[in-house]
Amino acid sequence: MRQAAFGRGFLGFLGAAFAAGVLCWFVKGWSGVEKALLGDIGLLMQLLPRLAVALAIAALIWVMLPREKLAGLVGRESGLAGLMIALVAGAVTPGGPTSAYALLAVLAASGADRGALVSYITAWALLGLQRVLVWDVPFMGSEFAMLRLAVSLPLPILAGMIARALPLTLTLREPPEAGPVNSPRQARPGE
Repeated sequence: MRQAAFGRGFLGFLGAAFAAGVLCWFVKGWSGVEKALLGDIGLLMQLLPRLAVALAIAALIWVMLPREKLAGLVGRESGLAGLMIALVAGAVTPGGPTSAYALLAVLAASGADRGALVSYITAWALLGLQRVLVWDVPFMGSEFAMLRLAVSLPLPILAGMIARALPLTLTLREPPEAGPVNSPRQARPGE
């Protein structure tokens, strides 16, 4: 598990962060590095509660929704209706990337095909109702918001159809095997 969590990607980001810190130290001195670190710690403290809530909601959805029914609704055989369901789900998903990508992972593990996954995340990014109500309507007016929604509405369906047509395979990474300290998890009925 340590290798999966702290692999090459982690080391690459750690190296980039260290290089940025050294550059900041050269340009702004130690006070600039200290200010950046304090700002990063503040941002982390703001994000952790949101991340915890988003993961808890995704876990509840994972446990409460029947996976076979979910796979039937947004699986490969669902056709255009599956893309429409993913579009609606993406448009009404509240919050930022922490909630959207956690729910996307639940959909992927439940058997949704890549077209539905692409349709979901595209609808979340383009048609998020919370963004329309909080940003578009107050700042740009309802006419602009409706025009933007009307123009953007077919895009998640189109993106999902393109994703289904591409000759690629979608594979999820398997979790690392439990070591001798941890006992293997027993599969529940229906898994």
